[in-house]
Amino acid sequence: MDALKIIAEDCIRETPLEFSIGDTVKVYVKIREGEKGKEKERVQLFEGTVIARKGSGVSETFTVRRVSYGVGVERVFPINSPNVSKIEIVRRGKVRRSKLYYLRDRVGKRAKVKEKIVARNK
Repeated sequence: MDALKIIAEDCIRETPLEFSIGDTVKVYVKIREGEKGKEKERVQLFEGTVIARKGSGVSETFTVRRVSYGVGVERVFPINSPNVSKIEIVRRGKVRRSKLYYLRDRVGKRAKVKEKIVARNK
């Protein structure tokens, strides 16, 4: 079991990602296109609200939801995946729950998360 922990520690990102539930994030994902040998790699952007974080360590994942052309789209990303090249925080959300699955049933303005106002010292 200790050998597994040692291998798992090598796969974990050095810089922890500082985002939480309710935040709107931009996830940059590497995508391989084309046939074997002629593969091209590009970066695709997926922007949405973080509705869940699950697991811990190497197997930690987060779920991002957005509405595209009137259809709700959710994607689950492993935090330590090499295919996730970068995560940017667009805005912070003010929520009181650890899972925001109730947003699936809401439409329009009701599906939005309030923005967290951060107090700055002058």
